[in-house]
Amino acid sequence: MSQLNESPIITIERRKAVTIIISSVIVSLALAGGLMKVGSGFAARSANGITVTGSAKVSAVADNAVWTLNVQASMSKVSDAIAKVGSDVDAVKVYLTTGGVPADALTLGAVSTYANAEYINGNPTGRILSHNASRDVVVRSKDVQLLSKLSQGIGNLLQTGVNVNTGGPQYYVSTLPTLRPQLLEEAMKDAKIRAVALTKAVGGTIGAVVSVTTGPFQVTTPDSTMTDAGGAYDTTTINKTVTSTVSVTFKTK
Repeated sequence: MSQLNESPIITIERRKAVTIIISSVIVSLALAGGLMKVGSGFAARSANGITVTGSAKVSAVADNAVWTLNVQASMSKVSDAIAKVGSDVDAVKVYLTTGGVPADALTLGAVSTYANAEYINGNPTGRILSHNASRDVVVRSKDVQLLSKLSQGIGNLLQTGVNVNTGGPQYYVSTLPTLRPQLLEEAMKDAKIRAVALTKAVGGTIGAVVSVTTGPFQVTTPDSTMTDAGGAYDTTTINKTVTSTVSVTFKTK
């Protein structure tokens, strides 16, 4: 009987309370569902895969050399400068061929000349101080040890009055096309080993390869840490180290 006699005010308050409770439950469910979706989204993004870098290197010996010797002369007359360059070039040729370089391994460049003009306070006077002449002698040989030996003894030629400028032979590895696929294969194996170790540490495993990006090859002196974004190629030494890198993305489980 007491419920039948309940006042309209109490009935309205109860309805409001029920409405608030139902609304709170709906909001809670919506938030929970939203958080579950957000959480699964983070998990999906973090489970896309793992990216690792693999590397491989091998020792290589240069089997080809190019040596450029620049013969120069400066005289008051252009004809004298050209004559001096000619006689010095002949002396260079004798030094090389006597040392064991075949004559057909030599290539002579064209004779170039220019006048050394006089300037006073930055202004030309119209007077020529001297004439310069130069000519290149280029040696190409697969006997890298011979060119190395001759370059070290070039001082004996300079002492005779021959004016030669040279930075020494440049040494190249002709087997790079063969080494590249071998190094890439080894770098891929190294990347897989690293990926397995990383995922195993957190209780996971790796799956299929998603993508592979190869880096430039680095041809450096032995034990060098030198790298270049476009690829390094050192030509100063006979013994070299060739390094390759790959960036590999694996699926994870």
